[in-house]
Amino acid sequence: MKEAEALRPLLMEEIDITKEPEDEKILELIDHLILEEEITRRLPVKRKLEVRQELFYSVRRLDVLQELLDDPEVTEIMVNGCDTIFAEKHGKIFHYEKKFTSREKLEDIIQQIAGSCNRVVNEQNPIVDARLENGDRVNAVLRPVALNGPILTIRRFPERPITMAQLIAGNCISREAADFLKDMERAGYSILVGGGTSTGKTTFLNALSSCIPPGERIITIEDNAELQIQGIENLVRLEARETHLEGQQSITIRELIRTSLRMRPSRIIIGEVRGAEAWDFLQALNTGHSGSLGTAHANSTKDMIGRLEAMVLMGMELPPEAIRRQIVSGIEILVHLERDVDGKRHVEEISEIDGICDGTIGIHPLFQWEPRKGLMPCGTIKNRKKLERLRS
Repeated sequence: MKEAEALRPLLMEEIDITKEPEDEKILELIDHLILEEEITRRLPVKRKLEVRQELFYSVRRLDVLQELLDDPEVTEIMVNGCDTIFAEKHGKIFHYEKKFTSREKLEDIIQQIAGSCNRVVNEQNPIVDARLENGDRVNAVLRPVALNGPILTIRRFPERPITMAQLIAGNCISREAADFLKDMERAGYSILVGGGTSTGKTTFLNALSSCIPPGERIITIEDNAELQIQGIENLVRLEARETHLEGQQSITIRELIRTSLRMRPSRIIIGEVRGAEAWDFLQALNTGHSGSLGTAHANSTKDMIGRLEAMVLMGMELPPEAIRRQIVSGIEILVHLERDVDGKRHVEEISEIDGICDGTIGIHPLFQWEPRKGLMPCGTIKNRKKLERLRS
């Protein structure tokens, strides 16, 4: 890294940033410097090529992170300050040997990412959520909130969305359960996918959305656009916006849900329900938009019900009975995802919401994960009206 760092100031002097030079021009300038400068002139060819790549990545890509970003098997990148980087591959976290040359360089990378999404991050606004051009999710935290230096986390997504067939092949879900969910989605049952952090909720939602009949009008609503809906021509994608720039008005998930109802959607897909917008989502489900989808953080299907109630109460005070009635009439199927100790993700449970008894929402398990057996059927759906209509 020392050679690339020494050449970088010289390279920046040569680059005319007002003209946005192409990659080929940058590489041409780098090659000239490597051949002319004393620090690199006598290096072996292999090392010269390494310096060439390091220098190019430092000015046109994401510096030492680019090698990880170019590896399709890396699913998560975690930067804990300028000199500590971890990554996840095949469900296992490992320490990455490379590091940033300085805190300033890492902050430059964070500013580069934030700027590309029209976001601002600084000491006054030290937390930012953004995404890379390829759709990868980014979270960055600066000082004074981050005590051990700038923190950067990148959640990777595959270029092509994972299909239900791939989830079956990877033993994430059984074929019987996948066929069941396919019928549920085609018949118009509203499904909420839950799980903890990094259990694959967005990935599963992408796969599930492929079961939607192609002739419908679908509207997706997200904080940061991550969904990769395939096979739907009549697709509208909406993304919320925080207030980052002076004079810029924030646009919340709640506002987008209300706006979407005026766009004649067949179904609405919410990337993640995490706050007061839960009430607006329930209202949409109860006003003729059955078959809609969403995700939420939860530790179990039972916990998902409690989380929904709590999220509704973040925005308004309503009697618990009124909230539960909306949940029961709006959401029909719950899918819960888990992550094993070895990093593998799977569907832990598929359940049906089964009315209200003694003030408590009933949950009727249909499939449950069993060790050494996988996802096994354990019940039969009770609310068969939509399913029978599909098969008639």
